[in-house]
Amino acid sequence: MDTPEEPLEIAEGVYWVGVIDWNLRDFHGYETPRGGTYNAYLIVDEKITLIDTVKASFADEMIERISRIVDPAKIDYIVANHVEMDHSSALPRVMEVAPNSKIFATERGKTGLNEYYAESGCSGWNFETVKTGDELNTGKRTLMFIEAVMLHWPDSMQTYLKEDNILFSNDAFGQHIATSRRFDDQVEDVMEDAAIYFANILMPFTSRILKHLETVGKLGLQIDMIAPSHGVIWRNDPQRIIDAYAKWASGTSEQKVLVIYDTMWGSTEMMAKAIAEGVRASGTEVVLFHLRKNDWSMLIRELMECRVFALGSPTMHNGMFFTMGGFLTYLKGLRPKDKKVSFFGSYGWGGGAIRQMKEALKNTKMEFVEDPLKVKFRPEKEDLEDCRLLGIKLGEIARS
Repeated sequence: MDTPEEPLEIAEGVYWVGVIDWNLRDFHGYETPRGGTYNAYLIVDEKITLIDTVKASFADEMIERISRIVDPAKIDYIVANHVEMDHSSALPRVMEVAPNSKIFATERGKTGLNEYYAESGCSGWNFETVKTGDELNTGKRTLMFIEAVMLHWPDSMQTYLKEDNILFSNDAFGQHIATSRRFDDQVEDVMEDAAIYFANILMPFTSRILKHLETVGKLGLQIDMIAPSHGVIWRNDPQRIIDAYAKWASGTSEQKVLVIYDTMWGSTEMMAKAIAEGVRASGTEVVLFHLRKNDWSMLIRELMECRVFALGSPTMHNGMFFTMGGFLTYLKGLRPKDKKVSFFGSYGWGGGAIRQMKEALKNTKMEFVEDPLKVKFRPEKEDLEDCRLLGIKLGEIARS
C-alpha cells in the first residue's frame, strides 16, 4: 500500500481522514475522468468521533491516517450518515479495530447497515438511532443530526457541528475530483464539477432537495463550512453552493437548445446539423451531441439547464438505435424538470425510431413540441430546409 497523505486539520480538532481514488473513472453509471475522493472526518474531543467511513478497499489507508492523530481503538462514536457502500463498506474493518464504539444512524440507516453487513458481525454492533434535531455531546462540542431522506437514499442524513458551524453533508454538495487539495478555493472549475455531480446523482430528487433546504433554513444554522463525502470542502462562501442547489433543484433553465442524436450512414447527422443551424439562425444558443462521441454525464449536465432539446435516431430493426434506447433509459431515471422535446430521424424500408422514442418518454412530464420529422434514406435539399425550419421554431420556443 502506498504511504497515505497526512490527515488535514480543517478546524481545530477536526480532521479530514478520507482517501483519494485517483483511478476512479466510473461512478455507478457516469464517467468520472477526474477521479474522486471518499471523505471521512475525525473529531478529537473528550469523545472521539468518526464521521462516515470510506470504500472497503481503502479501509486500511483511512485507519492508517487516523492512527497519525489518535489510536483508532479509542474511537468512541461513529456517525453513519449514509448506508451506500462507498461510505459504509469500511465500517466492518473499523469495528474490528474499535469494537466498543457506538454507531449513530437514522432508523433506516441502522436497518440498512444490518442488512448489508449481516455476515460481518453487525449483530453485535452498538447502535443508537437519531432523527432531525437530536444532538450528541462529545465534550466541548455538540453534533446535531438532520435527516435528509432520499438525498439520495432513504437512510441519508447530515451532521452539523454546532461550535464550528460545519455541515457534514454526505452526498449533497459533493463533486467527483481526485485532488490533494482539500478546499474549493484551491481547485479550479469546482462549481462545474458540482453541477455535473448534481445532474447525474441528485437531479431525480429535486423536490426533496428544495424541502430539505427549507428545513435547514428553518433550523437557522450558520454554515461556515460544508464538508461533503466526495470532493473538496466548501469554505469560501459555502452559501454559493447552497444557492446553486436551490437553482438547479427549481429547474431554472437557460435559453438553449440541445440536439442529441446518433447516426448510422450519416442521414440523421445531416438532419441534426440542419436543425442546429436553424436554432443558431434564430439567435438561440445550440449544442450538438453525438451519443457515441460524447460523455453522457456531461450531456446530462448541459440538459439540466436547457429548456428545449431534440432527439434524433435512425431506425434499426424497426426501432430506435440502441444508443438512443440506452440514453433515454438513463434520462428517464434522472427525471429532468420542465423540458420540451422534439423528435427527428431517418429510415430505410420501414420507420419506427420516432415512435419508440416518443413511447419511451410518454410517461414523463416532458412536453412534446412540433411535429416529428422523418426522412427516408438520405435527406434532400427540401428535407434539410424542413430541419432548418424546425430548428428555428425550437430556438423560438427556448426564448419564449
